[in-house]
Amino acid sequence: MRYLLLLFIVMPVLEMWLLITVGSEIGALLTIGLVLLTAVVGAALLREQGFATLWRGRQKLQEGKLPAKEMGEAIILAVSGALLLTPGFVTDVIGFAGLIPPIRALIVSRILSKMVVTGSPLGGFHTDGYSSQTADQTESSGNVIDGESWERKDLD
Repeated sequence: MRYLLLLFIVMPVLEMWLLITVGSEIGALLTIGLVLLTAVVGAALLREQGFATLWRGRQKLQEGKLPAKEMGEAIILAVSGALLLTPGFVTDVIGFAGLIPPIRALIVSRILSKMVVTGSPLGGFHTDGYSSQTADQTESSGNVIDGESWERKDLD
């Protein structure tokens, strides 16, 4: 939490310092133009790569596989897009780094290596939301929580 607060304090100060420094070297109008150019180029790249990631995710869903990698890439693309639309050069560099496929794949693979994705042991991921296994076919690999539910008739 401390690091996040520090990031929200340090990042804007760094961005302002860099914008003022670049502006004093090349001029205010060129600096504004450069910031706008990075936003436009970043949005175009984001759109292209976003559609490609969406297409790969849909194909995996149609094959009955969990599109975990594509979902991770979509999150990184969304964060990169937000950073590219934020005025500043440091955020643009970080945003463009998220648009480079090998860097994005490395980040996603590191995140996914720390996660456990589970599914039904009989068929993997089901796109229709329903599993084809019965209660007798489930494997207990964790804690079992037993519970009850009631339906109130007086709320109708």
